[in-house]
Amino acid sequence: MHESVATTPSLTIKRRLNATPAEVFEAWTDPKLLMQWFGPENVVTQEVSVDARVGGGFRVVMLEDTGERHEVSGTYYEVVANERLAFSWSWVTTPERVSRVIVTFKPDGAGTILTLLHEQLFDEQAVKGHTHGWTGSLAKLEALFA
Repeated sequence: MHESVATTPSLTIKRRLNATPAEVFEAWTDPKLLMQWFGPENVVTQEVSVDARVGGGFRVVMLEDTGERHEVSGTYYEVVANERLAFSWSWVTTPERVSRVIVTFKPDGAGTILTLLHEQLFDEQAVKGHTHGWTGSLAKLEALFA
C-alpha cells in the first residue's frame, strides 16, 4: 500500500534590504514602523498591535482603496531577536484558515537578506492573493530603508 503525503500551497519571497538585521527586525516588531510599510500599494494600514514574544500576538487592520476593510492576526511561536520570526496567520473573515509565516533576517554586508515563507495556505487562490500582498508590502519595506 502506498501512502500519499498531503501538501499545502506555500510561497517564498526573498529581498535584500539596505538595513541591518536589527533594523529590519524592528520594522517587523515596532507597531509605528509596521504601520509605515505593511500592506500592498492599494492599502492603508489603520491599526497595528504587536506583542513580539512567544505566545504573544499581532493584529493588523488595513483599508483597501476600494473601501474594503481587512483584518489579520496571529500568534508568535518563535521570536529570535534580529534573526527570525514565526507566527500563525489568520484573516478575521476566514478564521478557520490558519496558515504560518516564517521570516528570517540574515546579515549581508551592510544589509540584510530577508526570506519570507508563508506556508499552509488554503489553496492556489490564497497563494496568489498573499503573493500580491507580501510583494507589495516588501516593496514598501525596501522603500523605508532606501
